[in-house]
This record gives sequence, C-alpha cells and structure tokens, in this order.
Amino acid sequence: MAQNIIVQVGQCGSQIGCRFWDLALREHASLMSSTDPKKCIYDASLSAFFRNVDENKNTSLSYPSPIRTLKARAVLVDMEEGVLRSILASPLRDLFDGEQFIRDVSGAGNNWAVGNRFYGEKYRQILSDEIRRQAEQCDSLQSFMLIHSMGGGTGSGLGTFILSLLDEMYPKVCRIVTPIYPSKDDDVITSPYNSVLATRVLTEHADCVLPVDNDSLIDIVSRCDSSTKKNDNDRCPFDSMNTIVANLILNLTSSSRFDGPLNVDLSEIPMNLVPYPRMHYLISSQIPAPFKMTTNSSIPRNINQIFRDALSPHFQTLRVRPQIDGIYIACGMILRSKTIQMSDIRRNIDLLKLKHMKFVKWNEDGWKVGLCIVPPNGLPYSLLTLANHTCIKETFSELKERFTILYRRKAHVHHYTDHMELGDFEQARENLNQLIEEYKNIEQTNELLDTTENKNSSISTTNIPRLNVLS
Repeated sequence: MAQNIIVQVGQCGSQIGCRFWDLALREHASLMSSTDPKKCIYDASLSAFFRNVDENKNTSLSYPSPIRTLKARAVLVDMEEGVLRSILASPLRDLFDGEQFIRDVSGAGNNWAVGNRFYGEKYRQILSDEIRRQAEQCDSLQSFMLIHSMGGGTGSGLGTFILSLLDEMYPKVCRIVTPIYPSKDDDVITSPYNSVLATRVLTEHADCVLPVDNDSLIDIVSRCDSSTKKNDNDRCPFDSMNTIVANLILNLTSSSRFDGPLNVDLSEIPMNLVPYPRMHYLISSQIPAPFKMTTNSSIPRNINQIFRDALSPHFQTLRVRPQIDGIYIACGMILRSKTIQMSDIRRNIDLLKLKHMKFVKWNEDGWKVGLCIVPPNGLPYSLLTLANHTCIKETFSELKERFTILYRRKAHVHHYTDHMELGDFEQARENLNQLIEEYKNIEQTNELLDTTENKNSSISTTNIPRLNVLS
C-alpha cells in the first residue's frame, strides 16, 4: 500500500484540509468492526493518509497493528495564524505535531510575489526539512497532494513555490494539485494577477491539476443542499463547499486505498489521462453531491441515470460546457459501490461514447476506469469523473481577459515589482496564451482529420462499381 502526503497551504487550503481530515477519519471509522479505538486495527488503507504512533516509545508502527495514536501525513502552511490556531483548538489537534505547522503572522497581502518570492525563500529550508521528514516516514510514497487557493497571496504564491520545491526534491513522485480559482466577482482585486502567475507554475511543475472554481461550488451547493438559504447573507456556505473538495480527494484515492475488482494507482491517472505534459488539467464532477443532508430519495437508483448525470454541468467543479464546446482528449471514472458490476460500466461507457461524448480521433478509447467496493460513508455509491477536455481553454481565456484589464493599465503592478521583475507578468501571460493555443490546436487537428475522413469516405463510396441487375 502506497502513501500520500497532503500539503495544505493558506487559509483556503487549511480549511479544506481540515474538512478532509475529519471526513477521512469518519470514513475509516465507519469500516471498523469496533467502536472502541483500542480494539481497532491500523491497516493498509489507513496507512495511505495516517501514521500509527506509539507515543511512549516515539516510534511509528507498521500495519497491521492495534491503533495507538493516529498522525496525519500532512504539512500545514499559512502565513497568518488564524486557521492553523483554530485547528490546534479543534478535536483534530491530536492528528498533528508542532513541526507540521509552518506559519508566520503578517500574511502575504493578497500578493503572489510576496508569497512566492519572499516567504518562499524565507521558509525554503524549513519547508524542505518538514517535507523530507514526512516523506521518510512513508514506506512507499505515492503522491504529494496540494490544496490551495489561486486568488490570495499565500495560497497562490507560497503554494506554487512548494510545488516547484517538490518537483526539485522528488521529481519522480506524482504531484497532484487541487487549486481553487476565485469567482469572477472576487473581492481581491489582484486575484487575476495571482491566478495567472500561479497557473504558469502549475503548468510547468504539476503532474495533474484538478481545478475548482468558487462559482461552481456555490452553484452545486445551492442546487443540491436543501438547507442552503437563497439570500445574499448565506451566499457562500463554506462548509458544504469545502466538503465537495474534500470528497473529491477521498474519491480520487479510494481505488488505491480500498479493495476492488479494478484498482487505480494515482500515478496511473496522469499516465492515462494526460497525453501531453502541459495539458494536465482535468475537469471533475461527482455524483451524488456529497452532503450529509442528501436523502436516499434524492439519489438516482437507475445505473444508466448515474452515468448520464456524471456528464451534467450541474455537478462539475468548473464552469465549462464540455457537451457544447470542444472535444474530449481522455476521460476517467472512479466508482465506489458494492452493487455496480464491470458489465454495467462497460455498457454505459459504450452508450456515453455513442451518444454524448466526442473524442479526438487518435484516442477514441482514451478511458481509465476504477471500481472500488467500499462506498462513501453514508452513501450507497459515488462516481467521480475526470475529463481532459479542450473546453477548459474557455476558463483560461476568461482569466486572461480579467488579467489584461488590469495589466493594460499596469494597475497595482508596483506592489509586485518589489519582489519580482515586470517580465514575470509577461512570461505568465505568454504561458496562458500558449496553453490556450495548444487546446485550440487539438480541436483544429481533429477537425482536419474529420474532414479528411469524410472526403475519403465520399471517394470510396463514389468509386464502388455498380452492378447490372439482370431481370
């Protein structure tokens, strides 16, 4: 069993991380045969995210062994103390030791350059030491999973500094990032700068990126959470939004943590769904919405409906339109269910390909499927879809437009140039332009193949010799 290390950065990353550890504990607790922790066994699935520590001897115990004290495989980073302090005062505090918290007091001021160039260099050695300490406590390190925002200074700046540091220290270990992109009406005026500067680092140093935007999270919560009030004061129910992202990570890793007829190692996701190294942005959706208030009556029971819903924009964590714009490069599905069979999966994938999904000509069988027999805690099943689709270029185009509105006037640029060169803005914008063009080229190439194929089909049809039918 391989292990994963969670690196949660900034206020947003720390809040999602806090929700993740709570849900991970609940998920594993629901599978244990005893409610008495002293009678529970530390097994391979628990080792994916937790260490079992005998505090009397200050040693980590291998599995299987009786649970003593669970410690999270995590590094928690924030340049403001608020959220990390609240974690230390919460029931989760015993999951962490003091060395796992890397913090400052003044914050990054919503400035990517301060987070990346100033705090990154200031804390480089401390970050390196703690990352190395966590890695050395793993028997078989499978991945680093980063969670951070893209609009603020610590999340975007220091988060992407840590990503490049991981690439430097552990280039062969899979790096999966879940970045939270800001809303279009975000109250941080410099968020377009931060997002574009951070996207450049994600493109260069991540193996796989699962982008999430706040607007989509709000849409999902408003649509699916019956307890959400429809007024401005309750527009952002953060706990439910954090639950969606936390469950995304749990479902993503489920097939490598638990048994199933078709297990998927995390390294297989970029291997199968990322044919080009820069185009590693995957659009995710989850069925059903992972809220504790979801009732059995609201969960579709027809297997075909489950798969159709998986492609619905109502459940996507990014505001894009794959059914209307662009083309699929590859697609993955990870199911968690005791009742769904491989035959059900194959039949429904064939139906989706035939009626609802258009793939590039050179990768029409570009699927990766995982099936885990352990359903999510409190739900009969879940289906996580990961789509490498060219429609994501629209997200990048909108981001570039917001960046350009500010940068055309050089607004707020002087806050950044104390720590970086003006050329860094130009390089980040050029990276975004290139990324958009790469996705456009995929679409154009596929259109040419379609045209050529249609011409060849027409020629072959007209050249068929007519048979004279004798009466």
